[in-house]
Amino acid sequence: MAPRILTLANQKGGVGKTTTAINLATALAAIGERVLIVDLDPQGNASTGLGISRTDRAVSAYDVLVGEAGVAEAAIMTSVPNVAIVPSTMDLLGVELTIAGQADRAFKLRNAFKALDDLTINGRTVSYVLIDCPPSLNLLTVNSLVAADAVLVPLQCEFFALEGLSQLLQTIEQIRSTLNPRLSIQGVVMTMFDKRNNLSEQVLNDVRSEMGELVYDTVIPRNVRLSEAPSYGKPALLYDLKCAGSQAYLRLATEVIRRERRLNAA
Repeated sequence: MAPRILTLANQKGGVGKTTTAINLATALAAIGERVLIVDLDPQGNASTGLGISRTDRAVSAYDVLVGEAGVAEAAIMTSVPNVAIVPSTMDLLGVELTIAGQADRAFKLRNAFKALDDLTINGRTVSYVLIDCPPSLNLLTVNSLVAADAVLVPLQCEFFALEGLSQLLQTIEQIRSTLNPRLSIQGVVMTMFDKRNNLSEQVLNDVRSEMGELVYDTVIPRNVRLSEAPSYGKPALLYDLKCAGSQAYLRLATEVIRRERRLNAA
């Protein structure tokens, strides 16, 4: 069966995209899925957060996008069982200039994914691909949306959350109508929720009334252990399984799988 490709997108920075990519991948792997993360952010935080040193990134997402390497060649197994990553390097900053003049510039990642079967994890093919996007609606993000089956939107519980969301939804709609008709929204996950803060509660209620059932029941709390974990090159689930953040990502993984089954049955 072909893997499900989910892209984590939001043009705002600091909303928990990378934290969600790393910990959702780990949680999915913990319940038996084989997960590939594709780090499309030139900052490379997903790669660093999974303990991949810069010296180990000889082949990267840049090479995949410009057609110089296949996904299987670029993927590195992480210390998390059943999780591999196509790492990022600063070369990605120049990828737009390299491919901008090419007719298939928006399809580079989708074309690369045609060879996903070449990558196996513990002898079996990948079941989920999670793409960690840069915090902008640039050609890298467009490539990820064109290659994806669905979008997962991390949204910080802050005052301007809905403002940024409407721009992203417009982009998703444009991609769906022109380049990728199968693209759907998997869901919106509210991150950095602080139950002591009335604003967090208000934003959560506003987003739920605007987006309805697209908002996951699981809310990711503001959690010190979540923010500490990347400096140790580990997902929070390996750093501190019992912390509130880790437990929330396990619940989110269950919700994602449940929605995937529903989407696949539709």
